Amino acid sequence: MSTPLPFRKQRGARARRDEARQDWIDARLREARIVVADMVHHSDHMVRLACNVLVRHGQTPEEREDARLLLVVLDAKSPGRAERARPDREGGR
Repeated sequence: MSTPLPFRKQRGARARRDEARQDWIDARLREARIVVADMVHHSDHMVRLACNVLVRHGQTPEEREDARLLLVVLDAKSPGRAERARPDREGGR
């Protein structure tokens, strides 16, 4: 007598998972573009998060480069932030 295989993968499960993942990424991209477009009304932290999403998942090289440059501008705006984040500073942790 053969035992049923309750854990057998259904066909198309991978495709549904990939589609759901892509839908999630598309929604995050849409949110990131909204934040960057209206960055005056968002915190620097939120703009940094949005830029990181666009740098990694932007559709065009121009979009990714613009987001990277905006990150450089934000870092220049608060120069002490980069120093605080460095673990190799003198007297650091």
